[in-house]
Amino acid sequence: MPENPPVTSPITLLLVDDHPVVRDGLRGMFAAAEGFEVLGEAADGPAGVELTARLDPDVVLMDLRMPGGGGVAAITELTRRGLRAKVLVLTTYDTDSDTLPAIEAGATGYLLKDAPRDELFTAVRAAAAGRTVLSPAVATRLVTQVRGPRPAPAAESALSAREHEVLTLVAKGTSNREIARTLFISEATVKTHLTHLYAKLAVNDRAAAVATGYQRGILT
Repeated sequence: MPENPPVTSPITLLLVDDHPVVRDGLRGMFAAAEGFEVLGEAADGPAGVELTARLDPDVVLMDLRMPGGGGVAAITELTRRGLRAKVLVLTTYDTDSDTLPAIEAGATGYLLKDAPRDELFTAVRAAAAGRTVLSPAVATRLVTQVRGPRPAPAAESALSAREHEVLTLVAKGTSNREIARTLFISEATVKTHLTHLYAKLAVNDRAAAVATGYQRGILT
């Protein structure tokens, strides 16, 4: 008899948004799709932090502007507590000044609420896997947020050609294993390149590296 295919656990989610209609819409959307489970909802940042600590979701969909406590502060607290949940920011504002602060605070990705349904599902799966998620629209806005001429980077902070290749692949949401395969190097070497480019960009993780790469014009 043929073996039954292995059962894959659904990606668990927590919705944090001050608008009940938005939460209802997201819950219905994920309930109708295979492979997702919404564990709970919160109407502001502080409640979102406590629910995340209690429910331990894979991914938190986080709004930024909420009267009871904003998303950036909540992401900062989640990072401080060392909780494993990945935070995917969903915002309505296409010129939101919180974009960089949210990523710097520890968000894995940043999407606009008008993103197509399939793009949102793909982003959640990528975030759950620890990959950086920046929609093309958000990446463009990260660039346009920078006003005036950028100072030339110091020689010691300039990325090498290989580090630039690694960062470009990271920006596409490529995993370390896939980067190693693409560049014909080991995963350990990929991690070494990431460590070096993090230091040169003065960041601590993949999402912040991508955001800084766009901000400085390293990525286009």
